[in-house]
Amino acid sequence: QVQLVESGGGLVQAGGSLRLSCAASGTIFRINAMGWYRQAPGKQRELVARITSGDSINYADSVKGRLTISRDNAKNTVYLQMNSLKPEDTAVYYCNAVIDFSGSYDFRNYWGQGTQVTVSS
Repeated sequence: QVQLVESGGGLVQAGGSLRLSCAASGTIFRINAMGWYRQAPGKQRELVARITSGDSINYADSVKGRLTISRDNAKNTVYLQMNSLKPEDTAVYYCNAVIDFSGSYDFRNYWGQGTQVTVSS
C-alpha cells in the first residue's frame, strides 16, 4: 500500500510564498516521476510542475520563474516552493508520483488527497 501525504497549503496574500511538501510512504522500490497538479473551481486539473528520477523538470508556462519543484530521493519527498503568488494560483494542489511498489518495474500512478492554496488579492 502506497500513500502520498501532502502538507503546506493555506491562505496567503498576493505576492506571498508557500511551500508544499508531499511524502510517499509504504512499499516503494523505486519512484519515477513526481509532480504537482492543481484544479481550480470549474476547471480541469492541470500540470503545475514535474520532476523525473533523472531530475528533468518541466513547468506550466503560467508558473515559470515563480514556482520551483525539487525532490529528496532519500525521503521519497517532493516539494513545491511557490513565490510571488497570484490570485489565479488559487486551487487545490495534488501531488502525483509514479511508483514501482512490487520491484518488477510495474509502475503505477498515485495521487495525494489534495491541499488547498488560496491567494487573496
